[in-house]
Amino acid sequence: MSFWRRYRPDANQHREVWGLAWPMILSNISVPLLGMVDTAVIGHLPESHHLGAVAVGAMIFSILYWAFGFLRMGTTGLTAQAVGRQDGDNNRLVLAQSLVLATLIGGLILLLNQPAVQLALQLMDAAPEVTVEADKYAAIRVLGAPAVLCNYALLGWFVGNQNTRIPLLLLLVTNISNMLLDVLAVYGLGMKADGVALATVCSEYLALVLGLWLARRQLQRVSGALNRERLRRWRDYYDLLVLNRYLFIRTLAILFAIAFFTAQGARQSTEILSANAVLLNFLLLISNGLDGFAHATEALTGRDIGRRDLGRFYRMINAAALWSLITAVLMSLLFWLAGDGIIRLLTDIEPVRQLAMQYLPWIWVLPLIGVWSYLLDGIFVGTTQVKAMQDTMLLSVFGVYLPLWWLCQPLGNHGLWLAFIALFVARGLSGGYVYWQLCRQQRWF
Repeated sequence: MSFWRRYRPDANQHREVWGLAWPMILSNISVPLLGMVDTAVIGHLPESHHLGAVAVGAMIFSILYWAFGFLRMGTTGLTAQAVGRQDGDNNRLVLAQSLVLATLIGGLILLLNQPAVQLALQLMDAAPEVTVEADKYAAIRVLGAPAVLCNYALLGWFVGNQNTRIPLLLLLVTNISNMLLDVLAVYGLGMKADGVALATVCSEYLALVLGLWLARRQLQRVSGALNRERLRRWRDYYDLLVLNRYLFIRTLAILFAIAFFTAQGARQSTEILSANAVLLNFLLLISNGLDGFAHATEALTGRDIGRRDLGRFYRMINAAALWSLITAVLMSLLFWLAGDGIIRLLTDIEPVRQLAMQYLPWIWVLPLIGVWSYLLDGIFVGTTQVKAMQDTMLLSVFGVYLPLWWLCQPLGNHGLWLAFIALFVARGLSGGYVYWQLCRQQRWF
């Protein structure tokens, strides 16, 4: 409590946090709402294997794309610190370098997608009819790789510049167009999982075109100039690549955990796989909602570190922590009171619905447990203390999650959910310890 009293946030800090957080909360929540539309459109078809195929296919591309989530997080941290230093040249350079890397990685994914997708489908080990449909989904979805990764870079740059309204606009355009195209493809054109994939790809390229145009407009208000020579010298990418190395490994670890969760559900039955897919939409609502405050924390703490203003840095963190906790409590109450109704909206396949209701209590506690790991990630990204993110994630996945799953296998899907919840507990505790050490030793700069 003494730390809170010493660095008690004032009204300005609360306004700054909310000013950046609310657009990101709305835009982030639109992402799982899109997933819910995908689930609802496919979930009301008579055969459950179409829903399973979308779950498996979407998980593959979550792994494939989210593995390169450093293109957003690394861009945010470096941009926010450049803003704090009022370094317009570096602000422009970070965006340009991130877009170059995104384009190169996206092209590489297009070239190598077949072996990766086939390996992923084998590891998922789903039923044959699910695998066939998921393969059709993947063949189309991979075409959006360059657009997805460039959009990551653009979103990170806008957030680093403390402009979260443009990411809100971009994600709303992406997700609303995707929803409309989903319905058109499945009910209008008679497509199945492949129609959902096609709708997603079209929406991703629409967002990229809009994002590049908006970035060009914002650059007109940023001082400095882009040194094009530095775009051609790989040694000038050193800071970005070193920072992103840790983020890459961290992201692979958590995506492995989620993919493992999906694969274990698939091995139990197609109905368990589908029920878990329905409940993972709740997880996406939780993570994307709480990430709104994490994104605000990234931009504001990065700016304060760039200014070397430690007092304001701590006050900003306390403001973000308060509102993150309040939001987590409200989410838990929402899922407790309305979880049954949300599940009914997502699917009318009765066996899947009954199983999802059986495991819903795990979702009730997840916001209160996961809130701390999301907030800490925002602090570490903004301050570029990303090695801590890597180390705590590896410890949580391989030191807690997998051993606990192994011990809890007799509990079936409840044991799987218990291990998954424990992953968030471990992330919060280990990240909290690192944060305390950095505060105690004053090693933020």
